[in-house]
Amino acid sequence: MEALAFVIGVVLMVVGLAVSIALHELGHLWPAKKFGVRVGQYMIGFGPTLWSRRLGETEYGVKAIPLGGYISMAGMYPPSPKQASAAASGHRSGKAGGGFFATMVQDARAANDETLLSEDDDRVFYRLPVWKRVVIMLGGPVMNLLFAIVLFAILLSGIGIQTATTTVSSVSDCVIPSDSARSECEPTDPQAPAAAAGIRSGDVIVAVDDEPISTFAEAAALIQASPERAISITVERDGETLTLPLTPVAVEQPVLDVRGQPVVGEDGEPQTERVGLAGIRQEVDYLREPVWVAPQMAFERVGAVAGIIWQMPVKVWEAGTTLVTGEERDPNGPLSIVGAGRLSGEVAAADAPVLNRVAGFLELLAAVNIALFVFNLIPLLPLDGGHIAVALWEGIKRVWAKVFRRPPPKPVDATKLVPVTFIVVVALIAMGAVLILTDIVNPVSLFG
Repeated sequence: MEALAFVIGVVLMVVGLAVSIALHELGHLWPAKKFGVRVGQYMIGFGPTLWSRRLGETEYGVKAIPLGGYISMAGMYPPSPKQASAAASGHRSGKAGGGFFATMVQDARAANDETLLSEDDDRVFYRLPVWKRVVIMLGGPVMNLLFAIVLFAILLSGIGIQTATTTVSSVSDCVIPSDSARSECEPTDPQAPAAAAGIRSGDVIVAVDDEPISTFAEAAALIQASPERAISITVERDGETLTLPLTPVAVEQPVLDVRGQPVVGEDGEPQTERVGLAGIRQEVDYLREPVWVAPQMAFERVGAVAGIIWQMPVKVWEAGTTLVTGEERDPNGPLSIVGAGRLSGEVAAADAPVLNRVAGFLELLAAVNIALFVFNLIPLLPLDGGHIAVALWEGIKRVWAKVFRRPPPKPVDATKLVPVTFIVVVALIAMGAVLILTDIVNPVSLFG
């Protein structure tokens, strides 16, 4: 059953990624059609076409590899200069020379020219005002951001955050030594301090040692800080407020870092600390947050992901080196779709209530969409941010010409950037391959 649950989790992530890609491309498609641009294709995935259907002038379809998607807009770039077209024709017939990148530029221009009906074709992308081009290219990433906000809203306001309340769930009868493997009390075991104090299941803790508390974490911190010291516990029971004497027993427990992992000392042994123990278990409930917390969380995650994205080459290098060193990977580092699918499988197969697993999957899918939003805004072609940068550059040139009363500049021919685009694509493929390999050989795990 655990293996089946893992597979279901991976499949759900693949489906969730496909939905995210579909929404991303819809974010481009809707404004493009609204502004009158002719769209030839709307495709989810790459590679061989599994299914397609033409509606009007647009072919809608699904391809075999769900690692991206695209829409094909007419006239992404201005038509090829006639001299350049002639040179390209001469090159193909062997009458003119050209290097590898020059050929790529001409091929890109030729492919773009095929989407134009004529030189006067006005249903093309490059003829749109700058702001409309920016809206079209922003549409995809913004859809991912909005989808992430919706997922966070379902998680935070629909399901809620699992939180330890101040209500006592149960009270231990005794204190069992930490080095013992048993879970049942024996006659020689001392009575648990909470049981000795008369604390009962259902009591609501309102104060510890006269310090008002609002969360169980606050109560636990005060109890742990008072080993073998007499303190008071104030509880509400059946409408009454009771103050009960409590002396926490001293126990040794491992010191944990911010990730919840044991801290190891210089001698290689786990570090411990002496803390107070009362023997109280708290009730856990799902506390729903206001709906405006969802966009707040989304933008907090955007900032965190942006901090990783700008160091992506370094982060990928660090992840790749763990293939050689065998060191533990940074859990906050970048992941490939393989890594995200693996984490989704772990969430689905976890020994936890179904609602917890659903919440974990929603949070993971939201994180994927935040990553898509930030990544696609990088100002490099072929990413959406690159097209936005080209449009803004043309807008700056137009404003400059207007201020200095010069003739309007020609549209920016982004096909000249094809060599840079090629280098970016190669770099992205290389980094993706490293992350996929690392996620297979030395994966990040939610549960250590």
